[in-house]
Amino acid sequence: MGWRHGIVEQVRALAQSLRDNIGRVIVGKGEEVDLLLTALLAGGHVLLEDVPGTGKTLLAKSLAASLDLSFQRIQFTPDLLPSDLTGIHFYNQKDGEFHFRPGPLFAQVILADEINRATPRTQASLLECMEERQISVDGKTLKLERPFMVMATQNPVDNQGTFPLPDAQMDRFMIRMKLGYPSSREGVEILKRTAGTGGATDIGRTAGAADVLAAQRLCEDVAIGDDLLAYIVSLAEATRNHPEVLLGVSPRGTQVLLRACRAYAALQGRSYVLPDDIKTLLLPVCAHRLVTRKRYSADDTAGRILQELLEQISVPSEEGLEGA
Repeated sequence: MGWRHGIVEQVRALAQSLRDNIGRVIVGKGEEVDLLLTALLAGGHVLLEDVPGTGKTLLAKSLAASLDLSFQRIQFTPDLLPSDLTGIHFYNQKDGEFHFRPGPLFAQVILADEINRATPRTQASLLECMEERQISVDGKTLKLERPFMVMATQNPVDNQGTFPLPDAQMDRFMIRMKLGYPSSREGVEILKRTAGTGGATDIGRTAGAADVLAAQRLCEDVAIGDDLLAYIVSLAEATRNHPEVLLGVSPRGTQVLLRACRAYAALQGRSYVLPDDIKTLLLPVCAHRLVTRKRYSADDTAGRILQELLEQISVPSEEGLEGA
């Protein structure tokens, strides 16, 4: 198993350098940063959902600044059109030919700020690029450069002038998470760091495309036993049979959870997945995939259901997992 431990050390070193760099701007939020890095190394996308002023955009920009990747920030508004994102063909009078002008989606890291303020038609223009890493324009399919990651933000409280993301769009996000307010100690540290600076802090780049792609491939070799695979399937099946759930976790949802668990285990310095990895990631990966009978209720019904299932379904023994 020595080769696996060497693999994990490479991923752990990359993740720690990114944690340290982001930590120059973001105070605390270690768990949230790990979730963001999990999505990056698992090839997924992230939806940051919280009230204004909690650092959603700053966290997304900090990760982008830490990576030597092309970056585009898109401010979503009701008048934003799909062609504003994908690009257009325009007629050049000088040579009498049509040329393609790529839109901002042709970058490697996309910050979709306030994504729920765009119309459903514009939101739908993200579906193909998020799932298949390609964009179709005027009958032509153009591949996107990898790694490709979308980080979207939205305010769940202010509903005026917004368009709720459809289930198909939500399913494209590997992880949905909230940042929450800082603790008293963290609040003081934030004021100390930003006093007299206007909140701006420059951070350098610590990793590039080759580093991220290599880490993504290494995470695929993290071991997971058949008993843990069965545990993931059992949790998914339980959501489908729950009386309060209309649509449970799909097979694609279980595949996404598996990828996330492998990346998360590598971030923690392990070459194998533990039951605790599944427990940690079940809510951020699967809660937004459930369609409950109280889907428009203010309470977190999906989160409560998943927490109940974690308590009800027996957890496989951890014996022998390291050698899986």
